[in-house]
Amino acid sequence: MSHAVVITRTTTTTTSTSHVVLNTGYLRTTPGLLKLAQLIIGAINVGIVSWYLRRYHSVYASGNPELFFLLMAVAFLIGTFCLLVSCLVSLSTGGIISKTIYELVYHTIAFLLYLIASIILLVDVTNGRYHSSLKDSYMAASILGIIVSALYLFSALIAQRSYRGF
Repeated sequence: MSHAVVITRTTTTTTSTSHVVLNTGYLRTTPGLLKLAQLIIGAINVGIVSWYLRRYHSVYASGNPELFFLLMAVAFLIGTFCLLVSCLVSLSTGGIISKTIYELVYHTIAFLLYLIASIILLVDVTNGRYHSSLKDSYMAASILGIIVSALYLFSALIAQRSYRGF
């Protein structure tokens, strides 16, 4: 009777003065790189929209697509940050969490909501409600939102492959 054996190499970084172990090898994997890219693009989106929303609009205006986009960007920025830090600080988290349903559900919901928020903002921008500098900034944010939602879709597909329940 034969069976398959999977050997995983984990690269860690430690310093002599602290007991913190960083799983730096996780950032060399596809899920690690995707989470890092999602985090960086999400932070750019939050920065762009929050800067212009604060300067030019009432945050509590009804039917505000910028606010919905900002809420989705902040929510998934925090969630992705928590996932990335968990996988970097723990040697076993990166390998274990990918085998659960959590990453599949999280990335699927992130893909759908980020895509919806990006499309709503893009449609609102193309309707010509904003002046030129604001329009260009929100257009860039909505395009970056579509890009990051594609990254979440790719992460969901990778999570679906590694999930052991299906």
